[in-house]
Amino acid sequence: MNKNKKILITGSSGFIGFSLALNLLKKGHKIFGYDSIDNYYDVNLKLSRNKILKKFKNFSFIKGELEDQKKLNKSVLKFKPQVIIHLAAQAGVRYSLDVPRKYLSSNIIGTFNIIEIAHKIKVKHLLMASSSSVYGANKKSIFKETDKTNTQLNIYAATKKSAESIAHSYSSLWKIPITMLRFFTVYGPWGRPDMAYFKFTKAIIKNKKIDVYNKGEMYRDFTYIDDVTKSIELLINKIPSQNKKRQYKNDSLSNVAPFRIINIGNRKKVYLKNFISALEKKLNKKANKNNMPMQKGDIKITLSNTNLLYQIIKFKPKINYINGISAFVDWYKNYHR
Repeated sequence: MNKNKKILITGSSGFIGFSLALNLLKKGHKIFGYDSIDNYYDVNLKLSRNKILKKFKNFSFIKGELEDQKKLNKSVLKFKPQVIIHLAAQAGVRYSLDVPRKYLSSNIIGTFNIIEIAHKIKVKHLLMASSSSVYGANKKSIFKETDKTNTQLNIYAATKKSAESIAHSYSSLWKIPITMLRFFTVYGPWGRPDMAYFKFTKAIIKNKKIDVYNKGEMYRDFTYIDDVTKSIELLINKIPSQNKKRQYKNDSLSNVAPFRIINIGNRKKVYLKNFISALEKKLNKKANKNNMPMQKGDIKITLSNTNLLYQIIKFKPKINYINGISAFVDWYKNYHR
């Protein structure tokens, strides 16, 4: 990747946004962060991440909501990014059952505003976060990008699928090169406190019960944060083009737009019970489990086919969950010293 690109990262105080910004800043890129720093989870964690980024002279930041079109447009037009990486969103499957309207506002209206400004400034490449949740009730055990995604099981997933559709239509109309990133259960240091592994760690240390849904009879494609940021970094220069024929096997490149969908996952099905066991081993403590039924809107198995990702960037996410958990626990203990 060429040095000194000007890159806008939305959600720069979030887990993936912060980790990616830090990685790109270290490589000399000029990063403009945009984040509302909302209170969906511990604001102090977001402020701590932001404080680290602010140490870099090539980092600038604006606190604002994506729905604030005037503020967003003014700050983006001033920065003039060549690349936009849109990671800001209202996250969390379970929270979407309680406050669905927040998801419509942030993930659809907010995302639309980003796509609009990308069109206005003729951005070279727009990369946008989607989610493995869009595969929904698809009965396949391994999801690939060309599979049908018509059966979302929760509002969070539905808003992510809607954002993909809006992005495709704009890419088709205005030839905006867009890459949609479907993430599979991202975890690691500086992670989100609403995620199961974070809650489990906290509860086990404090001798509190952990809620285990479906008795732990679930499988997840746990993808370590460093693998995710490396994948995104390598994709920045892999700009989808309508002028090129599909050059990869099972390419998700649209027939009518410079638009592509890419899975970012670890390709390893991890049994939730084994994941908890690895946490117990690292913490040297048994978890006190509270077995719960399967939750509304949850998916029993998520597993990625990442052949397309490898064909495009020649990189495979590879950090296994044992090492990933170990790194997370070390970070957690250090952060909460």
